[in-house]
Amino acid sequence: MFKILVSDPISDLGIQQLVDANDVTVVKKTGLNEDELVAIIGEFDALMVRSQTTVTERILTAGTNLKAVGRAGVGVDNIDLDAATKRGIVVINAPDGNTITTCEHTLAMMMALARHIPQAYAKTISGTWDRKTFIGVELRGKTLGILGMGRIGSEVAKRAKAFGMDILAFDPFLTEDRAEKLEVKLATVNDIVLNADFMTVHTPLTPETRNMISRPQFEVMKKGMRIINCARGGLIDEMALIEAIDQGIVAGAAFDVFEHEPPQSDHPFLNHPKVIVTPHLGASTIEAQENVAIDVSEEILHILRNEPFKNAVNIPPVAPSVMNKLQPYFSLGEKLGSFVAQITTGAVSEIHIDYAGDLSDVDTLPLTRYIVKGVLSHHLGSDVNIVNCSHLAKSRDVNIVVSKAPKTKGFTNLISVSLKTQNNQDRLVAGTLLQGYGERIVLLDKYTVDIAPDGNQILISHNDKPGIIGLVGTLLGENDVNIASMQVGRTLVGGSALMILTVDKAPSKDVLVKLASLQEINSALEIILN
Repeated sequence: MFKILVSDPISDLGIQQLVDANDVTVVKKTGLNEDELVAIIGEFDALMVRSQTTVTERILTAGTNLKAVGRAGVGVDNIDLDAATKRGIVVINAPDGNTITTCEHTLAMMMALARHIPQAYAKTISGTWDRKTFIGVELRGKTLGILGMGRIGSEVAKRAKAFGMDILAFDPFLTEDRAEKLEVKLATVNDIVLNADFMTVHTPLTPETRNMISRPQFEVMKKGMRIINCARGGLIDEMALIEAIDQGIVAGAAFDVFEHEPPQSDHPFLNHPKVIVTPHLGASTIEAQENVAIDVSEEILHILRNEPFKNAVNIPPVAPSVMNKLQPYFSLGEKLGSFVAQITTGAVSEIHIDYAGDLSDVDTLPLTRYIVKGVLSHHLGSDVNIVNCSHLAKSRDVNIVVSKAPKTKGFTNLISVSLKTQNNQDRLVAGTLLQGYGERIVLLDKYTVDIAPDGNQILISHNDKPGIIGLVGTLLGENDVNIASMQVGRTLVGGSALMILTVDKAPSKDVLVKLASLQEINSALEIILN
């Protein structure tokens, strides 16, 4: 018999399949503190929580029989993933459980925004019958811009089409083929800003997406835009949005999320007549709360019964001998993926990974996951982990191809990662571990280089002419950017060349623009490797 502890309030329907299982005993004890959990967790095979219980390393260490921790929800920030992984405990969540409910809340907010429903309701119950003030707009015939075409964005598109809306869709992994399948038009953020009547965001919050809609976008935005955010606070610059509304650029906004939650009482969204707000209700439906618990209960049973499972958010068990051989390469693999993603433009259609040397003799799936995570995380942020990355790639029609060869060009092991985009752009980066030197990038496209993949870097494409290094050094010095190291790669004297600089701090966008405008320089790109 397996014993499962449910330590947070979860509906009886959500755990019914656990209760009904012949090989399971379910114990519900909620409101326990860390000491109380530590005292009893050793007798349980699985722990099921929501957000109230913080699953610490101390609890996991005491859970000597624990095989799984299930989070009945999406986020797992209340679970120590590193400690669970070290102890071979699988952590699972329910990433699909709130897809439909968040999608429907987005549509509800969109319709409320179009027809001024909250404002009209408030005035009507106050005793004023006012039909003239609240003239709205129809959704039919309007253009909806969707930023982010993952699970939720794709479901929003399906339902918006039923309203007769035209869909412009942006996603860094959205290809023409997938856009055609979804019956949406592939667009850039700028296309949506210039042409959409409504805009909704469904992207993760990453350094790249933070304030992705801010003053520069509002300055050129189609007048009368209506904006909905039921995804993450911080994707849209809140203060810049208020300015755009007051200037008549944006007709209104509907927000379920804030950059800081709960917002301060003086937040301008809370008393603005053209802004609708709700308290982060995207996943708050009876069905969603039950569905996430049902999903997690099912996965816990699979894990305990040694059956195939999904939605794990930490690495699955790997044979110690294989892990010992692969683990030194995990960090390098993730950085190679991140590096090549940052230098690639256009929607990625294929990730090709080639293992050469000793690595060709072992099961490299765990290492492949780190590489794919590095590629996807550049656009999808912390939503990507080493278990769900393959699923996320597949859901975006990104093909993962792995090849192996026993021989390398002078290295014991060589990992090559190339990305192919829908416009047939190919970018490649290869790296290895050098004894005494650690992680190195040794090939970048066709250029032989020697780079430590760490910190802040600047990648400069230029023509191989005398004086270029001096121009670059002078400009960076004038802008207080110190160069830690420099590499130059070329294939032909006087031809095209690459310069890779490691700098002590990230250059500003203005510095990058100045670099790109220097004579004989074609482009300057910032690369960040943590």
